[in-house]
Amino acid sequence: MVKPHRPWRRHVHWLSLSLMSFVALMLLIAYQTRWVYPEIHAYFSQSGNLTGQQLATRARGYLQEGLDQLLSSPDDQETRQRAYFQMTLAYSLFDIGLYRREYDCTGPSLAAMGELMDRLDNGSTVEAYHLRESLLEPMRCLTQIEMHQLDRRSEVTAEFVEQTRRHQGQVLAGSLVIFVLGLGFWSMHEMQRRRAARSARESLEWMTRALRDPLTGVGNRSAMQDDVRTSRGGSLGLLLVDIDYFKQYNDSLGHPDGDRLLRRLVQLIERALGNEASLYRMGGDEFAALFECRSDKALGDICRHLVEALRDAALPHPAHPHSDSVTFSVGGGEIQGWVR
Repeated sequence: MVKPHRPWRRHVHWLSLSLMSFVALMLLIAYQTRWVYPEIHAYFSQSGNLTGQQLATRARGYLQEGLDQLLSSPDDQETRQRAYFQMTLAYSLFDIGLYRREYDCTGPSLAAMGELMDRLDNGSTVEAYHLRESLLEPMRCLTQIEMHQLDRRSEVTAEFVEQTRRHQGQVLAGSLVIFVLGLGFWSMHEMQRRRAARSARESLEWMTRALRDPLTGVGNRSAMQDDVRTSRGGSLGLLLVDIDYFKQYNDSLGHPDGDRLLRRLVQLIERALGNEASLYRMGGDEFAALFECRSDKALGDICRHLVEALRDAALPHPAHPHSDSVTFSVGGGEIQGWVR
């Protein structure tokens, strides 16, 4: 069994591919916005918080605060306690395994700081020059660590920026590819839709032409059969009109004049019956008209009106054996419409 052709399935196929492409593009953009940018922001926005600041920087800050306090009031016991606390914080941040392994100055600097903290804890007098001598090496070591860590962080930052740039380039290229694919699929869908619409329009035009008489433009026999079959029931009036001695008319004046006579007859019938009647060419010079008919009297009145209109037209017929004008044979009847 041959399956019926369904062009709409191809339309849905191309349309679904296009929509899927645009959805993929939106998901890619959402990924870039939701996950990549926050990661970049979190990486570059760590200055000023506890996790982003280097330990060496914080240790140097505590050490500097303690030194300033001792230099301002070296004999004040409360000031010495605050300075001791600041140096304890600096020592705890300075004394980590990474600094001990990678920087040779860490050990001696911690030893100097420990000696100074012991003197403060025991209440010994600490001279200003001794303070500077004791903290000079730790300050220099912390500065060296800080600068080295900044250089390393700059290298890591540059590498991260390069990776981000490559990632953004890949996202941009992928977005362009997906966008182009989406446009391509949409174009295919639009082409299929237009082709189907054109095919349907051509089929409709062909069917319309198939039900029309090409010479006069009225319906043909098939159109009359369809109209009777699709009517909603009830009585229909049927008129049959035939040109008398039409062959002699063609032989005398030629077929072009005969075609003009047929078109003239269509005009006369349409003018006499009005818009409520449908006119058909059955073949040759035979025509039929269908209209709603409520009674035999109405049918007779319409027949007489049509005969008078054709007689009043007085179309010349030089080859008519009995008249100078074209005569017509008109017959009428009543038929029942097709009831579904």
